[in-house]
Amino acid sequence: MRKDTKTIGEVAKLLGTTVKTVRYYDDIALLKPSSHSEGGHRLYTPEDISRLRLITTLRYLDFGIDEIRQVMAGEIQLTTALDWQIEALETQVSTLTNMISILRQAKEHDSTGTSLHYLNELVDSLSMNADKRNRFISSKIEEIQALGQLPAEWQDTFLYLFNKYIINEVKVTAGQTVAWNELQALMNDSQYLEDLVHYELHFFNMVRHPRVPAAAWIRMLENIRVRVEAALQQRFSADSAVVQTIVEDFVLMYASPEQFRDKAAFFRQYAQSMLHAPTERMERFNKLCLLLNPKWDVVVRGNALLMQGLQWKLRQEDSHSAPC
Repeated sequence: MRKDTKTIGEVAKLLGTTVKTVRYYDDIALLKPSSHSEGGHRLYTPEDISRLRLITTLRYLDFGIDEIRQVMAGEIQLTTALDWQIEALETQVSTLTNMISILRQAKEHDSTGTSLHYLNELVDSLSMNADKRNRFISSKIEEIQALGQLPAEWQDTFLYLFNKYIINEVKVTAGQTVAWNELQALMNDSQYLEDLVHYELHFFNMVRHPRVPAAAWIRMLENIRVRVEAALQQRFSADSAVVQTIVEDFVLMYASPEQFRDKAAFFRQYAQSMLHAPTERMERFNKLCLLLNPKWDVVVRGNALLMQGLQWKLRQEDSHSAPC
């Protein structure tokens, strides 16, 4: 047993937190003590305490447990996590500013006895319910030539995850309204729409000559999503057999019947076209979607795992085909 270890009580006192909190981090496997006493009590090394200090600091700054877990596991850089948190806090500031403005306007109507009615009308006019969000997206589909040319069932397929996690939320909060307003502005940016169409070029090409009906394609996509989420939960690496199988199935979803006959050639074509990092506008889109619905994080992390798996497979193929 190391002499420089501390008990859970000593650690809690040192960090200015509670024993219950430190024990909770152990229970959820966020940070487990390096050793235990003969009586089974938790013992923490200086390295453990340093990591616990980071956890408590991030919690103080309102980071979520999942975000902290990703930072601790090295899945995301601390600087990236800080950028995300700055974005979230800036949105909160905008939200609070808007809410203060609404309350002040309602207060001005108090003398007439209509402040509550006015408050309801004001909030309803500023919030964006699912119906309004759907109308906005429908109008954008008409504007995007590549989307507007698709049959209706394939338009729904293209927007499947966005509809599931963002559009069909019953009603957004004040903070989410701020994020939605910025998302609308982003989607009105012609450069973002160009980025989107370019990034999804394989989808548009596939729809011209699909191998399966749109409904079947949706089922394939949902199956991929479930498998990727399970791989994330079990922390499979990008080069694992499980992830590599998912990657191959995912890529081939975008193959036309002709391309499907030469899977290797299509895989290389798809992989090379997807190696370019998402543009700044597309990354901003994902951040705003995260603010609108934290579940979007699974979509973002799942896509990242698929791209990592894609890059690994491409490197493997390149190394095997390189001359000796």
